[in-house]
Amino acid sequence: MFEATREYLKKIGMPQGDAFDMPSSDQRFPDGAAFRIEDPTVNSAETVATLLETAFKNGVTINRITETFGMFRHTAAEIKEYCRLCHDYGCELLMSTGPRATYDTGATVLSPQGARIGYRLRGMEQVIRGIEDIKRGYDLGVRGFLVYDEGMLWLAGQMRRDGALPKDIIFKTSAHLGQCNPCSFKLLESLGADSLNPVRDLQIPMIAALRQAVKTPLDIHTDNPPGSGGFIRAYEAPEIVRVAAPLHCKTGNSVIGGHGEMTGAAEGKKMADQATIIVEMINKYYPNLTQTPRGHSDLRLPAV
Repeated sequence: MFEATREYLKKIGMPQGDAFDMPSSDQRFPDGAAFRIEDPTVNSAETVATLLETAFKNGVTINRITETFGMFRHTAAEIKEYCRLCHDYGCELLMSTGPRATYDTGATVLSPQGARIGYRLRGMEQVIRGIEDIKRGYDLGVRGFLVYDEGMLWLAGQMRRDGALPKDIIFKTSAHLGQCNPCSFKLLESLGADSLNPVRDLQIPMIAALRQAVKTPLDIHTDNPPGSGGFIRAYEAPEIVRVAAPLHCKTGNSVIGGHGEMTGAAEGKKMADQATIIVEMINKYYPNLTQTPRGHSDLRLPAV
């Protein structure tokens, strides 16, 4: 079915459909690793400290921490503490740009229609403030930023190319953008995304097709809080890594109620334990799929 359209997709280098044969990806991170572990919704420095301490005790590496509460809602002192902890441990840190739709004065995002808007920015002033948030974070030591709006991604990518933003920063797109197909991912990659997060419930053949469309690392949720479905994909994690490498396994959020909420030390410990389970599963079923060691990430945080 649909042969003409599929042939055109093949001609332009896109997958001809979802990859139901689930081929293994031969792409890797620069260090040769197939996967890294990312803990999102790490929304206080206290959570960072406990998460990293517990992971170290468990013998598990956390390669990346992502804050989602809103960078502009943290004091400069706390942002510096985030940077210090991640630098000393040797993991990447990404912080979420703000303001975003749920913090704006507009009412639409609070309506049933708002689910379609997500966290996207309303008006040019909000885009400018988002760029200023990146500049503030950079001055405090942050080098990775979570972006929720395609237009802001385009502008930030353009500014980085032109030297108006530093060259040593990376942009990660959020699952809240709602992107979930290879064509959308090709677009985000062209706009300057360095790390791509689809919606959370894609089936493995769909994820495999994303990998066929882009070379950028993917960020796939292997477990989720009740607020976004509550599903836990521990036994699927090895296959997801096999078909989608290079891949950040996003894990730990099944221990909290929802994305973006405030977290503390208790959540940090549980997040580390959940990450331990995911690493155990991958190592058991596909020991040849290696993880980036601690301290070997591509994003370098300056000493604070």
